[in-house]
Amino acid sequence: SEFGMVLQDTWLFNGTIMDNIRYSRQEASDEEVAAAAQVAQADHFIRTLPESYHMELNEEASNLSQGEKQLLTIARAVLADSQIMILDEATSSVDTRTEVLIQRAMDELTKGRTSFIIAHRISTIRNADLILCLNEGDIVEQGTHEELLARGGFYANMYNSQFDRVAA
Repeated sequence: SEFGMVLQDTWLFNGTIMDNIRYSRQEASDEEVAAAAQVAQADHFIRTLPESYHMELNEEASNLSQGEKQLLTIARAVLADSQIMILDEATSSVDTRTEVLIQRAMDELTKGRTSFIIAHRISTIRNADLILCLNEGDIVEQGTHEELLARGGFYANMYNSQFDRVAA
């Protein structure tokens, strides 16, 4: 498929971790699946699990954290190797440490392809080539992170409010 997606709400199914990642490209070898997991920053946690890539998941994947589920869906997207990526609030429901891993994975995932990243966390979008700021459905600003901060408008206010919360 030309489109790959990583959404806020992860979607995993009954089957092994290997099967869940391979879902995006059924013909992929075990080595290709593991390589995608490495790019997605998921390989390390997978290998610490009792049965590694062969661990069975239930549909809710209740035996994994939200961040681990998100890393698996990123690995699936890496394996699919789509030309256009849509990332919708991919870091919204994870802790700060996991967000760093997901951010690294997303940086790899978006390299060399058109990507649409929908996010409220500035850390998720700050490296984008172009940022569009929406307020009540209207584009109110656009530019790079630096340009938008320099303007001191909507984006800068949002950035400062997030930074103030982290510093407090």
